[in-house]
Amino acid sequence: MLTRLEAVLAGVFLMLMVLLIFTGGVARMLHHPLNWTIDLSTCFFAWACFLCADIAWRRNALMSIDVWGKHLSHRANRALDYLNYAVISAFLVYLIYAGIWLSWVSRARSFQGIPGVSYSWVTMSIAVGGALLLLTTILKAMSALKEDRLRGTTRCGAV
Repeated sequence: MLTRLEAVLAGVFLMLMVLLIFTGGVARMLHHPLNWTIDLSTCFFAWACFLCADIAWRRNALMSIDVWGKHLSHRANRALDYLNYAVISAFLVYLIYAGIWLSWVSRARSFQGIPGVSYSWVTMSIAVGGALLLLTTILKAMSALKEDRLRGTTRCGAV
């Protein structure tokens, strides 16, 4: 259900972003600029980017470079997978921390055309997106561990 909600929200945010940019352009052409449309579309873009990144990560649709994988044994390849999951997880934990900190320090800042709306709505996308990506990474690592146990292979000491 979370994946469906993520996909729907990402699609809605992308459509709203395009609609707001188009509306702002038409209004500017009619000599009645709506400056707030760019700020709000930027907010939707930030949220959509992180949601789409998680969707792509969950579907294994991100770009990857396989330099060593085809030359390594299955055990070494799996150890490299676990190492990648650990590095990605460490980065995402930092991203969550930085996103929360940035949201906290920008809580008093308002959008440039939308007074009363905190800029933290934009910066919170970093923490929430990082948390969703971390959850996906943990699920991928757990799935790999489960697959290794079913095969009877060892974990090569890397977790």
